[in-house]
Amino acid sequence: MDNSKKTLVFGASLKRNRYSNLAMKRLAEAGVDTVAFGLVEGRDHGIEITRNLSDFQGIHTITLYMNPRRQEPFYQAIVDLAPKRVIFNPGTENREFYNLLKKKGIQAEEACTLVMLSMGTY
Repeated sequence: MDNSKKTLVFGASLKRNRYSNLAMKRLAEAGVDTVAFGLVEGRDHGIEITRNLSDFQGIHTITLYMNPRRQEPFYQAIVDLAPKRVIFNPGTENREFYNLLKKKGIQAEEACTLVMLSMGTY
């Protein structure tokens, strides 16, 4: 696994029963440089969740945990972060945004971050 893939958990939650929270934990345990954006600020697993996207730079991967309806206002901000790839986790699949990312030269994939981590394919 390449730990240099700085990852933004987009739609991060402080609630321990949420997949985004588990993803933050597993990414950190795997040694991946992990940052988080969420609608509620806080700190968990040693990772600060912020509501300010301008705090981020040098992002390789954005792993989405926000439903398609809530993604739309963030399309441009995500494109502006210029990630190498965006992972659409189950429940976040969004053909419109997927196609927009592809047009901008950003790798978009429908996958599960947690499965990728467990299989060593992250």
